[in-house]
Amino acid sequence: MDMANPLLNDKAMGLGNLDQRSNTWAPPTAPIPASNDTVSRWDGGIMTVSGTATATITLLMLILASATATWISIDAPVAGEMVKLPTGWVIGGVIVGLVAVLVASFKQHLARIAAPIYALAEGVVLGAISRAYSEQYQGIVVQAVGATLGVFVVMLLMYRSGMVRVNDKYRRVVMGAMMGLMGFYLVSFILGMFGSMPSFIHDASPMGILFSIFVAGLAASNLAIDFDMIERGAANKLPAHMEWFCALGVTVTLVWLYLEILRLLSKLRER
Repeated sequence: MDMANPLLNDKAMGLGNLDQRSNTWAPPTAPIPASNDTVSRWDGGIMTVSGTATATITLLMLILASATATWISIDAPVAGEMVKLPTGWVIGGVIVGLVAVLVASFKQHLARIAAPIYALAEGVVLGAISRAYSEQYQGIVVQAVGATLGVFVVMLLMYRSGMVRVNDKYRRVVMGAMMGLMGFYLVSFILGMFGSMPSFIHDASPMGILFSIFVAGLAASNLAIDFDMIERGAANKLPAHMEWFCALGVTVTLVWLYLEILRLLSKLRER
């Protein structure tokens, strides 16, 4: 399983294995109905890179709309006080978003429905979090959005140019880093229950800044894997609903990247 992105993995997408001698992807082991330009794959069309890009843009627009509505709905804080976030809505958004991702993970054909639901729910979360950061650090949200888009474009160009090659070694490195990060977060959570969580996770110390840079870099590394999965899915002529499945995977990565950049920028503001 691809720990880099729990959505976009070979098993979930029905992809074959890499032929190390020819460096090409073998077809899936499951039987594939015949298809051509006029007969759609599995009676629902075939996946394309452009279709996945359109689906991704749609999800990002839904997140933007939901986040903007949430931002506007939050009252301006009283002077000297913290902004009051709609905690219930935020928790609800997290839960709904998680359920939507899980549904799409196990029922890929439902991604057309699950992905927009995730985007709307996650928009509520991002809108509230972004508003809180904005009240404390003026202009930080615009910087975080710009940096996230910049990283996305740079990673896409590096992937397309071949500067970043997604092979087995690349996946193993990212997988190992992800497993290590997840283990670290788990231990930190347990330690936090006893009041001894590592402070550098949230503080602006040099170690804290380096930690945030590492996590943001790891999130960026996932984008290359997402791009590779999309190309392989299109090359294998997967069903059209996989466009939404892959778009959801890219969106999840971008949300993670944005939050990590937002936290990194806030630490740099504290220096």
